[in-house]
Amino acid sequence: MIESNPPLLHNYAELLRHSGDQRKGHEVTMEECELPLIDLSGLRSDDEGERIACATAISRASAEWGFFQVVNHGISLELLRKMRREQIKLFKAPFERKATCGLLNNSYRWGTPTATCPKQYSWSEAFHIPLTKISEEACYGEFSPLREVMEEYAAAMQELARLLAGILVKNLGQQKGVFEEDCNESTCFLRLNRYPPCPILPEIFGLVPHTDSDFLTILHQDEVGGLQLMKDSKWVAVKPNQHALIVNIGDLFQAWSNDVYKSVEHKVMANGRVERYSIAYFLCPSYDSLIGSCKEPSIYRKFTFGEYRKQVQQDVKKTGHKVGLPGFLL
Repeated sequence: MIESNPPLLHNYAELLRHSGDQRKGHEVTMEECELPLIDLSGLRSDDEGERIACATAISRASAEWGFFQVVNHGISLELLRKMRREQIKLFKAPFERKATCGLLNNSYRWGTPTATCPKQYSWSEAFHIPLTKISEEACYGEFSPLREVMEEYAAAMQELARLLAGILVKNLGQQKGVFEEDCNESTCFLRLNRYPPCPILPEIFGLVPHTDSDFLTILHQDEVGGLQLMKDSKWVAVKPNQHALIVNIGDLFQAWSNDVYKSVEHKVMANGRVERYSIAYFLCPSYDSLIGSCKEPSIYRKFTFGEYRKQVQQDVKKTGHKVGLPGFLL
């Protein structure tokens, strides 16, 4: 059996041995869905009715699905292609180099260090980079061509995220949200993901089930597929659309909207034959930003983003999984 880069197979086998989990693989038949597809050119229309219809579609999808996909979003396909090419070059580097040389603010991660059993393990590797670090030349080493394209990519994603967040805030009858002042280049993140081929059990997670802890996430994925989300109390597979970006609501927007917008549980399943790449942009506030509600009575107690992140980390360490918003209900 071929060892992967990074050494996920060895890591998983050790976890399996220590946990005593002797699961047998089985194929799972999965219903496939197409996310709501929204053409953002409607926002630029001269027709007020078309602009309103587009904004309404964004809000409806955020409330009913927690996920949607967008086309004509204003980010050039050439920029997306360039970013993907440089991302692939980065991940093709030897594992030892990625893990030890401090690349991209020493943000390299692989597997799941906190996992105590196979169901908590993610068969993937990633660079999770604060936007404040992507301009620093020292972070790149021999991968210097990545710096320029990543700066351009992050700026484009930041602009799109703020546009979408502004629409969601306005459609709740609010003039402004906490994100407008507190979500900027100093607080947001990019995550470059690679899911290597997985030669073992077919139900292994590329990324374990979770909700995102931000306001919203914009995902650029390839055509391989593997993303699944919880819809009507069952898992559905998202049909990949390489021409669209995927947007999903995070926990902070669900809390701020008083549960109008939904932060939906999702996961990535590993693929036995081919690798998968994606890039996620996370719209986050500063750690001391207070996340209140846009209306009273509020469902959740007030909390800061820093407090929320700390609680998530404590829960994962204690129980092996994220509790999230239910732990902040009044």
